[in-house]
Amino acid sequence: MKIVVLDGYALNPGDNPWEPVAALGDLTVYDRTAPEEILSRAAGAEILMTNKTPLGDAEFAKLPGLRYIGVLATGYNVVDVAAAARYGITVTNIPAYGTDSVAEYTFALILELCRGVGAHTASVRGGGWSACPDYSYSITPQIELRGKTLGLVGYGRIGRRTAELARAFGMRILCNTPHPTDEHDVTFCDRETLCRESDFISLHCPAKPDTVNMVDSAFLAAMKPTAYLVNTSRGQLVVEEDLRDSLDRGMIAGAAVDVLSCEPPKENLLIDAKNCIVTPHNAWATREARGRLMAAAAENLRAYLAGSPINTVAE
Repeated sequence: MKIVVLDGYALNPGDNPWEPVAALGDLTVYDRTAPEEILSRAAGAEILMTNKTPLGDAEFAKLPGLRYIGVLATGYNVVDVAAAARYGITVTNIPAYGTDSVAEYTFALILELCRGVGAHTASVRGGGWSACPDYSYSITPQIELRGKTLGLVGYGRIGRRTAELARAFGMRILCNTPHPTDEHDVTFCDRETLCRESDFISLHCPAKPDTVNMVDSAFLAAMKPTAYLVNTSRGQLVVEEDLRDSLDRGMIAGAAVDVLSCEPPKENLLIDAKNCIVTPHNAWATREARGRLMAAAAENLRAYLAGSPINTVAE
């Protein structure tokens, strides 16, 4: 059985061996695959694995032996799952591998917004502290989290884990989700209330019709002028032009995003926006999370081969 990984570098840049998958068939791994290379590389494969290489009707029509696609991520929008179903192709994803890593990174961004550790380090190295007459030196406001309100948009695994970390910081938690729970210390509310009352808004939802471009000029105008936006989910949730305008005009205090609408960006409005931190979609990428992802990819394939597929996705 031929297994082809179309873009394996992000999962294994050299420290996360493919042995769990290789044990299940004849494995070929490509670090990256350009669109024009997909068909030649996938020819004859029964099993394809992809992270961000898109697969749809045009490819399926020319790959008659393809029976399974394992998406090496939680989001599976790179695969046309409706077309896959028409061709009898099973599609799976990996839903839970990065929960801790992404939640921790969310707070890394929040803390950077509050305390400016990187900016202060750079300033000290540039001589700023040495030139200061005082023993204590700050170039940004220093903000304490205890007593502040964190608003979560989405309350899946990562949202819930982020709430657990917020509790440890002594924060009040608001949440907007179509699936509220009965937790006593989480207040479930509409988006308008969340925007109005939150000191930090953190996005933890997939890109779907009701969430794409959700953070627009109206959403941002409803936020406190002292509030911050954090996005470790999907760049498509944010209208980047509106966020840039809000930041440049001082309508909100700042933002931190680990995702953009197009990745990697050739250029992007947020990269040099005022009070905006942009990191390169690496919240998920700890060695621990990638190890879990590799193990889950193998388990998904093993279950499919045994006739009992798990983590299947559909339209």
